[in-house]
Amino acid sequence: MNYAEIKNVDIANGPGVRISLFVSGCPHHCKGCFNEMTWDFTYGKPYTRETIDYVLELLKPAYIRGITFLGGEPMAPANQGEVLNTMRKIKEHYPDKDIWLYTGYLFDTDIIGKMTDTLPHTREILSYIDVMVDGPFIEEKKNLNLQFRGSENQRIIDMKRTLADGHIVLWTEQ
Repeated sequence: MNYAEIKNVDIANGPGVRISLFVSGCPHHCKGCFNEMTWDFTYGKPYTRETIDYVLELLKPAYIRGITFLGGEPMAPANQGEVLNTMRKIKEHYPDKDIWLYTGYLFDTDIIGKMTDTLPHTREILSYIDVMVDGPFIEEKKNLNLQFRGSENQRIIDMKRTLADGHIVLWTEQ
C-alpha cells in the first residue's frame, strides 16, 4: 500500500483533534473529488513499518482523540491488509482512541455480503471502526454545510451500534 499524506493535527475529518491517514488508490473516481491524485494506487510513499511507528507516535498525546482513514479508498481490496494491520496496532497501543473510516462503498450493499464474503480482512476491519462515513462523493449533492461529509448521500454510521443491532444506526456526536 502507498499513502498520500498523514495529517498530524486534523479537525475536519471527525470530532476532536485527530490524525488523518490518506491512503493511495481508489476505484470510484468520483466526479469533483477533492483528492483526485489519490486515485492512483502507486501515488505517494510506500506504507512501511516505519510509517506505522510514526502514526503510533502521532497518536500518543492525550489531546489526540483518534485516527481517520480516508484517501483514496481504505476499503479497496489492495489496501485492506495494511489498513487492518495498522488498526490492530492502534488498538493494541491506544484502546481508547477512536477510529473513523471514509469509504466510497456503501456499507449495506457493497461491504456487507460482497466484501465480507469474499475478502479475508473486511470483517476484522469493521470490528475496529467506531464510525464509518460511507457512500461515494456525488458532486450534484455537494453541501458545504454538512458535518464530516461532502455530499448529502453520504451517511455517518455508528459502527459499534450497527454491528450490535444488525441494522444501520447513524452516528450522533456524544
